[in-house]
Amino acid sequence: MFAISLGDDGAELRPLEPWQAEEFLAHMDRGREFVGEHIALPDFVADLDSARSFLRSYAEKAANDAGRIYGIWTGGTLVGGVLFRTMDVAYGTAEAGCWLEPSAAGKGLITRACRVIIDWAIEERGIHRVEWHASSKNEPSIAVARRLGMTKEGLLRENYPHRGTRADTEVWAVLAPEWRAAKERPVS
Repeated sequence: MFAISLGDDGAELRPLEPWQAEEFLAHMDRGREFVGEHIALPDFVADLDSARSFLRSYAEKAANDAGRIYGIWTGGTLVGGVLFRTMDVAYGTAEAGCWLEPSAAGKGLITRACRVIIDWAIEERGIHRVEWHASSKNEPSIAVARRLGMTKEGLLRENYPHRGTRADTEVWAVLAPEWRAAKERPVS
């Protein structure tokens, strides 16, 4: 297995696979309420069987070149993850997403991990457009989209039923030429 360093703090990005279902479930249990505030992931990962099934679905997506999932570890503990919920190499599109438990929030882990996977998708897989969908109430996720240089393209009104209410979804995206241009600009 590989691990990609996410910086000097020892955080790592690694594939998240079905054999890690117990660790994934323990992580989800630690962050269930926090993670579930805006996304349904904790509702799908309720026990060991559902955790294994969820990770298996992403293993199948990876085998079919239709998605990927990666965990973020700090100090040897799984604290969050990033993924390509969808990926269509033929059309050159992908939708990135993320989650994080509260203990790891506010440290830039999601932004750093997303930079790694978006760069891989664009440079290695030829993806032209990476989308980011976020509840309009999920300010941290929207802030990540901004830090990644994405452009807000629209609002899907009340399109996402989540825990008894319908939420608006903001759609953000970055195109390959924009991504490359941003990488070439000097950091100030």
